[in-house]
Amino acid sequence: MADHQLLIATTSAGKLREWRHLLADTPYRLLDLREAGIDFDVEETGDTFAANARLKAEAYGRASGLLTLAEDSGLCVDALGGRPGVHSARWEGDDYAHKNALLISLLAGVQDRARACRYVCSVILREPDGRLWETRGEVRGQVALAPAGSSGFGYDPIFYVPRLEATLAEVPDRAKDRVSHRGRAAQRVRAALMARLEAGAPVLGSA
Repeated sequence: MADHQLLIATTSAGKLREWRHLLADTPYRLLDLREAGIDFDVEETGDTFAANARLKAEAYGRASGLLTLAEDSGLCVDALGGRPGVHSARWEGDDYAHKNALLISLLAGVQDRARACRYVCSVILREPDGRLWETRGEVRGQVALAPAGSSGFGYDPIFYVPRLEATLAEVPDRAKDRVSHRGRAAQRVRAALMARLEAGAPVLGSA
């Protein structure tokens, strides 16, 4: 049934992999854009993570006719005025090894708590009838002095979580899921999806 299908509307292989893992214990059949027959990109012109997530949820939800999950996420570094922020995916190109090295160089001489940063993930669920539901996950950390770890993706190798004494690229998936921005948002998404099934779809959001 289409009501039990969920489109994970992202062109990022890393995000798709994480969402499939995070929602694997739900009864929903998780589809990617290719499986839904969608082959276009959505320009992220919003000035907030939530605005960009909404743009993608609306475009891909209309195109597919399916319950759709879209997100926008990124890294905000306090000492850089919140950059790269909503431009995280496009900032300084596509090479994350280069982007991570550049962030470290921009913080040369900045120590400890002054290297504070946060990962933000805004999520929109769009019902086939157009109703929207929104949540957000956030985790605070520090920009590491050097990249560390080989798991994860994006800025994970330089996102150091003091209480874990490790970057998000150094910890197992299960540990990352408990503390990461996407993991925290997914806890709320999972609860909303299950409530939707129990109450009878669609029940999310408002018209």
